[in-house]
This record gives sequence, C-alpha cells and structure tokens, in this order.
Amino acid sequence: MRSCLVFAVVLLGWCSFSLSQVERIERGNLRIEGIPEIPAELSARLRQYQNTRSASLAGWMPDGSGILITTRFGETTQLHVVREPGGARRQITFFDEPVGGAAVSPAKDANAFVFSRDVGGSEFYQLFLYDLTTGSDRMLTDGKSRNGGAIWANTGDRLAYSTTRRNGRDSDIHLLSVNGESTPVLEESGTWGVVDWSPDDSLLLVSQYVSINESHPHVLDLSTGKLTPLRETDPASGPVAYGSLRFHADGTGVYFVSDEQSEFERLRYLNRATGQIEILTPDIDWNVEGLELSLDGKTLAFTVNEEGYSRLYLLNTMTKERRTIDLPIGLVGGLEFSPDGQHLGMVLNTPQTPSDVFSLDLNTDKLTRWTYSETGGLNSDQFATPELIRFETFDGRSIPSFLYKPRGEGPFPVVIDIHGGPESQERPSFNSSIQFYVNELGVAVLAPNVRGSNGYGKSYLLLDNGMKREDSVKDIGALLDWIETQPQLDSHRVAVLGGSYGGFMVLSSMTHYNDRLRAGIDIVGISNFVTFLENTQDYRRHLRRAEYGDEQNPEMREFLTRISPTTNASKITIPLFVAQGLNDPRVPASESEQMVAQIRKNGGDVWYLLATDEGHGFKKKSTADYFMEAAALFFKTHLLDGTSKTN
Repeated sequence: MRSCLVFAVVLLGWCSFSLSQVERIERGNLRIEGIPEIPAELSARLRQYQNTRSASLAGWMPDGSGILITTRFGETTQLHVVREPGGARRQITFFDEPVGGAAVSPAKDANAFVFSRDVGGSEFYQLFLYDLTTGSDRMLTDGKSRNGGAIWANTGDRLAYSTTRRNGRDSDIHLLSVNGESTPVLEESGTWGVVDWSPDDSLLLVSQYVSINESHPHVLDLSTGKLTPLRETDPASGPVAYGSLRFHADGTGVYFVSDEQSEFERLRYLNRATGQIEILTPDIDWNVEGLELSLDGKTLAFTVNEEGYSRLYLLNTMTKERRTIDLPIGLVGGLEFSPDGQHLGMVLNTPQTPSDVFSLDLNTDKLTRWTYSETGGLNSDQFATPELIRFETFDGRSIPSFLYKPRGEGPFPVVIDIHGGPESQERPSFNSSIQFYVNELGVAVLAPNVRGSNGYGKSYLLLDNGMKREDSVKDIGALLDWIETQPQLDSHRVAVLGGSYGGFMVLSSMTHYNDRLRAGIDIVGISNFVTFLENTQDYRRHLRRAEYGDEQNPEMREFLTRISPTTNASKITIPLFVAQGLNDPRVPASESEQMVAQIRKNGGDVWYLLATDEGHGFKKKSTADYFMEAAALFFKTHLLDGTSKTN
C-alpha cells in the first residue's frame, strides 16, 4: 500500500484501489515495481554501451588559453578545462547534481564564468559564479526561483538573465552583478528571455516566447526602460516564429531568423535606421538554426537543418557571399568564435560518434579536434547508420523517418522510437541505446517525424495542434502499415518507445493499435491532458495550452479527456513499462502513477520505475544505466520472446 499512500494521497489524493499485490523494491533512489532481476550477462554486455561519453563546448577562455567543456567522468555531467586540442580534461566542478550551461566572462582579467545547476531534476536552476583563480564558486540567485539564459555584457561587469522570482509564473528580465545584486529591468506577463547585448551595452535584445510558431522580439533600452518591438509585422499574415538574433558588431542592424511569409525560417538582416529587411537565404528551403557573429562582425556562421542533417555556412557580412564548410555528415551545434576571431568552435555529432568539440581555422578551413570521447571500447565503425525513408499516411502526406537496421536479411523485430516535444525532431545523432538494440538484440529501430515535428515547415508543424491531436497517432498507424510491406521487418513483433509527449504517443498508440503491437515503454509521458495541464508547473502552463488547447474551455476539456490514455486504458492488454522522475516539473509523477494504476486495475502487466532524485528524464548515470538494463530486458522478454543475439 505504500506506493498508493505516498503518491496517490500526497500528490493527487485519487487513490481508491490496492497495490498490495505489487511488491515495491527500494534500491537507493529507485522505486522498482514488477521489474525482474536483471540477468548478469545482460548487464555485462550493456556495460560498454553505458560507458560511452560525449563533450559539449561551454565556452572559450577569454585569454585564448583553452576551452571550457561539459562531459561526464562519474555520476553526472560536470565542467572541465581543456588547454589544447587533444589535451587532458581537467575537471573543475564536482557536484552530485549535473551542471547545466556555462557562460565565460569576456573580461580577460575576470578569469570567471557563470554556470547553472538545479537539485534533483527540478529544473529550478540557480546561477553560480565560478572563480578559476581560486577554484571557488558561489550562488548569485535566490535559491528558490527558476533562473537561466544568462548572457554577459560585453564589459563582463554584469549579466542579463530571466527569472521567475517575481511570481513563479512569468519570466522577467533582470540584470545581475557579480556580487549577486539582481535588478529587474523588464517585468511583463509571459515568458521572456535575453537574446543579445548591443555592442555598447546600452540595449538588450529580448524576446517573448508564445509557442514554437510565435515569438515577439523587442529592443529594451536600459537607460529609459523603453521596450520597442524589433519590427512591426502585419497581423493579417499570422503569427511569426523568430529564431536566433544578433546585433551587428556596430549596433546598426540585427541579424535574425524568422518564418515570416515563408514555410521555413530564413536568415535575414534588419537595418535599424531604415527598417529595411534583406533576406540572406532566399534559396534555402530548410530552417536556419544556429547563428553566431564574430567579434569584428565580418563573419556570420550559421547552420541549416536539411532533412534532419546539419550543414554549416560562413557568410561574409560585407559582400554577402557565403560558402559551405565540408564537415562529417551528422549534426553541428554550439557555435562560438574564439576571442581572437581566428577560429570557430563547434560540437559535431554523427550516428556513429558521440558529441565532441572541434574548431575550424577560418583562414584555412582546417578542422581540429579538441576532445576524444569514448565509445566504451566499442568499434564505432560497427555502429548502424540510419537510412532516411518516407511512408505515406492516411491523408496522402509523406512522413519522414530514420531506419536503423541490423546486419543480415531479417525479418527483424522493430522498435518505433517516438520523439517528444511534440515540436521536437528526430535527427541522425548518436544514441547508445539504439546501437545496443540494433547490434546486440538484432532489433530494427524506426524513428519517425510524425506531423507536428519541427524542421519540415510551419504548416507541417501545425498539423497536430488542438483538435488535430490524434492525427499524429494515425501517422503511427500508417507506419505500421508500411512495416507490413517490408520483407526485412517483422510486422508481428513491433514495440513502441517514447518520452514526454512521445510517452503520450506510446500510450495512445497502444490504445489504438493494441492488436498490432507487442509492448510499449513510456518515459515521463502524459497520460491525461487535463490533469497534465492542471498540474504542470505554473511557469509553463500557458505555453502548453498554446500547443494542446485550453482545458478550461468545456469543449476542449471534453476532447482532451476523450482522447487521453487514462480514459482508454482498458484497451491496452499488452505489456507496458513506465519510467518516471519524482521531481519532474513538466510532466508530474502523478501522470505516470495514474496510468500505472489504471493498467493494474484492469489486470494488465506493467513494469514501473520511479527515481526519487530525478526529473524530466534520467541525468544521473546510475539511474540511466538501470533504466537501460530494464528496457533491454523488457524488449527481450516481450518483443523477442526471450531470444536475442546475447543468449
């Protein structure tokens, strides 16, 4: 009964059934129900895949003496300094909780950076100042509110950041001194973030985020407090989504990305004096993503998302000529110019190699590798690379998906891996779990970008909003139809896997296609849209209503209730594995608890894993390792009928 009392009464008060037949095993931070002991041989084979690492660029040292990176060499991701390409990584933070992003002070004599950290996956991030000279750190924020997006002024004497400290709901803009004094400069309703400082530090570029389809950039004058829209748009043209924005090096203009009068987000330049806008990528029919400007303003680096793959461009801001940089096929991100302007730092990731930090010499285009992340001793050449396929869905649209296949002829069992968001995008990046399923279990993995996914134009992005929510589930039905036409895939052995919104897609797919699936794994998934919207954190509720609909509207509430997996749980008769973090601020643990309760009430088979010191996903290595082992065992048991290459 303990599970019922702790969660149903404390979190929701909805418990009216008994879980006395289900044994709860408490193992450190884990609460385990219905999961068998992990066989030693399975744990042993997984160990190498669990010990792959990655590295990300946190910033260049202001004096050019190296880079700051994040990587994991223990239980959590921490910050390290690398002094030269291929050099040793010197760890400088040693916390039980993972460290988030960092921003290095541009002041050469400061020798400091700001980083973020939360507790237990709560996502109530605090900002800390780290002194590289003394090796000490101290908290700058209040320890209670949610803080982030910190950007240093060009002088390095202060930062601008967003915080919910005023009311816990709205994200305001504050200026923060290095002694911890926080001064509000913008207090408005909604979710506001800092984008950039003007070269003379007198202005801030700020943006109000409404949804992935709509945002409103403004210029904030710090001397007067005047807030001015970056530009006036025609309301009749509908909402406009803005991406990256940067002041020109002389402050006379702004580079920005938007989808105004376009299906895709194009790179543009605004002359602030005349209001004239120039489209710099009129010929690229894909989204421009990352954007970074060199300190001298002569070079603009940007990436384009082409069918999920990244392409890097360098633009000469004087001549407007651009060139493509030849890089490994995969993903490119984390762009940052070195202080001397001679190199462009970046993070590269491919399906066969985890993220590592590189730099590009802007004079020679030579690519230099700074970090060498391990792949657990495995031969990365043996990892599967995905094939981009398309399948036709119920309304004739073509849906893209990445297919990872084992070696051999098959027919292979299939795991459909559904991304979250729902506005995220499945992309061809390194994933150790997928590689294990493919190489060790002999399972094919299909990672679809159903309607509502980002990267394929704003019309595609809107196809699952509001009352169209179940159309994305129909896309999974169409994928099941496609699998039946593929001789190399076994349509009688198909499972679904997904997290967050992808967890909802798993649960909903199981209610609609129960007789066509073998099993499903739901990670921190939405089980009821009404209770989700009522219980998600205040600061994000209005953002989710913009996507899913407002549950306060009676008609929408009835629709959301009708399509929710808890309403249709009786249709699920196949095995389910639910994994959840207790401190999840996005999808509360109550969403998983009530789904588990419904399945058990109906006599169904459900494994349940709860991590008491995690949030929206598992960031601690020991938790992630156990989940990976349990998921592999679940698929071996319910998808492979106990047989696999590791037996």
